[in-house]
Amino acid sequence: MEKFADEAIIEVSSGSGGNGCAAFRREKYVPRGGPSGGDGGRGGDVVFTVRRNLRTLAHLRYKFSFRAENGRDGGNAGRYGHNGANVIIPLPPGSLIRDVETGSLIRDFSGNQENFIFLKGGNGGWGNIHFKSSINQAPRKALPGKPGQTVRLKVELQIMADIGLVGFPNAGKSSLLNCLTNARSKTAAYPFTTKIPNLGVLTAGERDIIIADIPGLIEGASRGAGLGFYFLKHILRTSALAFLIDLSDDNYLEAFDILLNELKSFSEELADKHRLIVGTKTDLPETSGRLAELARKYPEQEVLGISVFSGEGINKLSNAFLRLTEKHEKSNNINSIDNANNVDNTDIDDDGLSDETLNEIIDEETEGDDQ
Repeated sequence: MEKFADEAIIEVSSGSGGNGCAAFRREKYVPRGGPSGGDGGRGGDVVFTVRRNLRTLAHLRYKFSFRAENGRDGGNAGRYGHNGANVIIPLPPGSLIRDVETGSLIRDFSGNQENFIFLKGGNGGWGNIHFKSSINQAPRKALPGKPGQTVRLKVELQIMADIGLVGFPNAGKSSLLNCLTNARSKTAAYPFTTKIPNLGVLTAGERDIIIADIPGLIEGASRGAGLGFYFLKHILRTSALAFLIDLSDDNYLEAFDILLNELKSFSEELADKHRLIVGTKTDLPETSGRLAELARKYPEQEVLGISVFSGEGINKLSNAFLRLTEKHEKSNNINSIDNANNVDNTDIDDDGLSDETLNEIIDEETEGDDQ
């Protein structure tokens, strides 16, 4: 867990503008050369950028102060100060930026991954070259640069995945991830082998599906038991959830209800996601007939049985993951179309009148003719 960083508090500062210069041209054979003070340079900006090769916020663990360069002061002979360099802060996809004091969301990098200029540097001050006039031919006035801004931010990471694996410890989540993808998660015969979220990419058909494996939940996680809810935020953005039930456990018929209740305690949105129930370890003798009992108890849920050891049901599960992902994308597209149709697009004629206004005018004229 020490190597995985999904939260960080940083302090960012934009650069201050350089000061304007008050100077005069002093050159041989040039009497009354006039003002020649240049402007100060602009301060650097604070820019956030998304880097796809980053997976955690570990690079923000030890370096938590980012300052853009200040603009240089203006000089004589009309020389303008150099602009300060921007400070660029790289973040992994799925990062959130919040204000430390209020907790309000500033930017979500899950959808829009373009560079984000958070703080602009201060403007440079004017030199006295700007203040000359016919009545003030030797101005001694120059403006200071505008100061930069300093803000403390909380950066959070929410892993972007299509399918989230949920289950008790030793339910077979890491083994399934290793079987479906090229991930190499640690597996062992003791609880809480997985201490940090792991990602893998499943190739199903002509597309890739990202699968997230989070540490196991136990009953009472909402009250801090086990690892609690610390990593559940990483499956908030998934398309669907797969509840892995260990069929060799005597508590297999109550496991789904316990897991679902724990998710509801964390987020109703998470509990309402598309889901399926996956019974694991079907190759063991003691699991005979238990998959059918699980399916009878939850007739409204899709229930599949798999064995990572024998490969039973793996292809069927891959197709189910693909179907759930496409179903989620289709529902999102439908919602986007509905939102667009709900926008009031009242037709306006060439004279600038809406159809409703024209109908009212026509009705009034018709009533007048009848009278």
